[in-house]
Amino acid sequence: MPYTIAFVVAAVLLRLGSLAISVRNERGLLLSGAVEHGAVTTKVLALAHAAFYAAAITEAILQPAPASWITWTGLTVYALSMCALFWVIRTLGRVWTVKLYIAEDHHLETNWLFRRVRHPNYYLNIVPELIGFALTLQAFTTLSVGLPVYAVILFLRIRQEEQVMRERFPEY
Repeated sequence: MPYTIAFVVAAVLLRLGSLAISVRNERGLLLSGAVEHGAVTTKVLALAHAAFYAAAITEAILQPAPASWITWTGLTVYALSMCALFWVIRTLGRVWTVKLYIAEDHHLETNWLFRRVRHPNYYLNIVPELIGFALTLQAFTTLSVGLPVYAVILFLRIRQEEQVMRERFPEY
């Protein structure tokens, strides 16, 4: 069980760290005249993310499981998702936020990752992050109920982002 506490603390700190980067970037974007899109979906997505974490943690507390290959698989998936998150943050730089902003000088990212995986932050970070988090905690109910709910909200966010990107970048 000590690994569970250490993992949860590390995961929460990583998420808080990424949120701090997002808030810093958001301030800069707003100062440069960026416009936010899909604010309601952003709030629902943030709530769903927090609820998923809370549910998985609660499930792990109520039904503790010994470390197994599932734990280690989950931890590996989670770690890789965090690598993807920080790669995306580094690549997008000042325009990366958890919100959907378009700046006046926003440019379309075309590096190899963004050419091969549309929305790498969602598909290489968020989805694997949630799967890895739940597997590490062996929170199978959270995974089987929470992930489909989250996927619906994420689908709405991706549709909004696609629309905004097509409007801003005709070549998108």
